[in-house]
Amino acid sequence: MTAAKTRPARQRKTLDASQAKQIESFLAKYTPEMVRAGKQSRARMRDLLPGGIEFVYDNYNALVFGYGPDERPSDAVLSLALMPRWVTLCFLKGAKLSDPKNLLRGGGNIVRNIHLTSPAQIDEPDVMDLVQQAIAAAAPPFPGDGTRLRTIIKSISAKQRPRRPR
Repeated sequence: MTAAKTRPARQRKTLDASQAKQIESFLAKYTPEMVRAGKQSRARMRDLLPGGIEFVYDNYNALVFGYGPDERPSDAVLSLALMPRWVTLCFLKGAKLSDPKNLLRGGGNIVRNIHLTSPAQIDEPDVMDLVQQAIAAAAPPFPGDGTRLRTIIKSISAKQRPRRPR
């Protein structure tokens, strides 16, 4: 019997009402345009992932939604960071991905990113290929067994940079 079949029903829930309300309060700090872009980008990422965990961090610099196969944040492979003026799609192990079109930005040893011009950019074939590579490279792998993505609010920073452009 797989782990997904033995998991209690309460753990299969994706987002409870209090989490949804809390995430709405995080988003309310942004301009309406950024709220729209963030919600649409997040919805698209949630549709693409074969189960796993969505981590939410209302950090000092940004509101971040991280995506991984299990409850260990260190196993996450993708994230969305809502900044005051744009949404960034981060590939947390992006330096290892094949990027023949040079879409990925960053020069570090591990993380790469794409500043999204719109949520629809996620559906562009070259971006979608990078997302699929990241999902496929996840270790451990994403469940892919029909379990739904679960959301965990991990942290809320007491001190934050302004979420709206000056």
